[in-house]
Amino acid sequence: MKSKLIATVALLAIAPLAAFAADGAGHCNYTQKNMFAGPFKVCDMPASADKCTELGKTDDNSDSAHGDGDCPDAGRVGICDMGDNGLRVYYDGEPDSLEIGCGFQGGEWTTTAK
Repeated sequence: MKSKLIATVALLAIAPLAAFAADGAGHCNYTQKNMFAGPFKVCDMPASADKCTELGKTDDNSDSAHGDGDCPDAGRVGICDMGDNGLRVYYDGEPDSLEIGCGFQGGEWTTTAK
């Protein structure tokens, strides 16, 4: 009986942490544009609401919108994996050019089927 009580208390203590880990920080959809490239429809993950607001104000970026969970799968052109800095999903643009830009961002490019 005592072990069941301990297991229940442990589960209740861990459940909020597991829910947070599953939800993550969410994602940020925005239009990326700077003096070198764009505009591109992109999505960064993970991204908190505050980080999303910041991304929408960086360079000539615009239209930032924070959402829960991961970036949408539909319409992906490719993904720039920037390691500890997260993933940037591109929804338009030429994959070969985006791959070069990804390298300048310190990332590794992966194309995805449409």
